[in-house]
Amino acid sequence: MARAKMLLVEDDAALAELLIWHFKREDFEVAHTVDGEEALLMAQESTPDIVLLDWMVESLSGIEVCRRLRRMNGTANVPIIMLTARGEEEDRVRGLETGADDYVTKPFSPRELVARVGAVLRRVRPALAGETLTFADVEMDTVGHKVRRSGQVIPLGPTEFRLLKHFLEHPGWVFSRERLLDSVWGQDSDIELRTVDVHIRRLRKAINGDGQYQDIIRTVRSAGYALDTEGVG
Repeated sequence: MARAKMLLVEDDAALAELLIWHFKREDFEVAHTVDGEEALLMAQESTPDIVLLDWMVESLSGIEVCRRLRRMNGTANVPIIMLTARGEEEDRVRGLETGADDYVTKPFSPRELVARVGAVLRRVRPALAGETLTFADVEMDTVGHKVRRSGQVIPLGPTEFRLLKHFLEHPGWVFSRERLLDSVWGQDSDIELRTVDVHIRRLRKAINGDGQYQDIIRTVRSAGYALDTEGVG
């Protein structure tokens, strides 16, 4: 099962410890901070799959952290759940209008929060729900390291496999070459940007079967690449 990365921004030590325990038990990879500024840096260094964000944290309010995460390219589409003791309708509306995907009022049941996080992730990152990633007629077995299209096995090199896996985990998202380098090759990679284009061409050739299938990798001029059914060669 794909392991989800969570960024927990919570300054209540006891509550943070409780949440970390519950989510690690559900096989989440949890990074924790009590500081809003540090949360932004952590999100830039390693993009989380979901953010649990307390309204009142050190150095920067949760609302401002949420606003800035939504403005950053790498985290603009990352789901955010606000945690707060503020239960007034006006506060809930403010949090949602700032960009939060959900709003949980304290005190709450950790089990309920785990369920709500799971529901949000299934909606925005269905790839995290299992070991098989699918899009259109493409199916990837992440454990068996196999890719099929319309039932036919598609041989891929390790880099093309990682590249396709990244696209399958974020269907419809547009990624620049810089973002793909960071996500697929690693932030410390010295590989040149044009290498991304080379591997995109190889991946296209492999999964499109030399024109046998529709191109599902779309080139977005001046922006990058995306996996969708409006792909163009």
